[in-house]
Amino acid sequence: MSPVETVREFMARINQGDADRLSELMTEDHTFVDGMGQAVCGREAMRAGWRWYFAFCPDYSVTCEKILADGNAVAAFGRAGGTIAANGKLPPENRWRILAAWMAIVEDGLVKEWRVYADSKPVYEIMARLSA
Repeated sequence: MSPVETVREFMARINQGDADRLSELMTEDHTFVDGMGQAVCGREAMRAGWRWYFAFCPDYSVTCEKILADGNAVAAFGRAGGTIAANGKLPPENRWRILAAWMAIVEDGLVKEWRVYADSKPVYEIMARLSA
């Protein structure tokens, strides 16, 4: 797969909500960096992280409207969204959707780094309301 094809498949697997299939496209030393700049390193740590996130926001999905590549660096631009679960349910008031961008570094057909650029304020507002 080309780096762009790898990123498109990575995003498709995010939309499947399956952390095991998603982790198959990560290097062993994969690094995930969230929109706040916090990093998680290692495929197994991120497999656990994605499992948690898919339970937290079961219908999480991403869309790609534009993708650009420069060698092994791929930038994708689109939207992310979902519904934060509350007591095993997905209440409509917990739904969110934001503009987002992602930067991937692809190495040998696997994602070595996945970096998120997004304003997660709507998510944090829902979380604050739920914890109040």
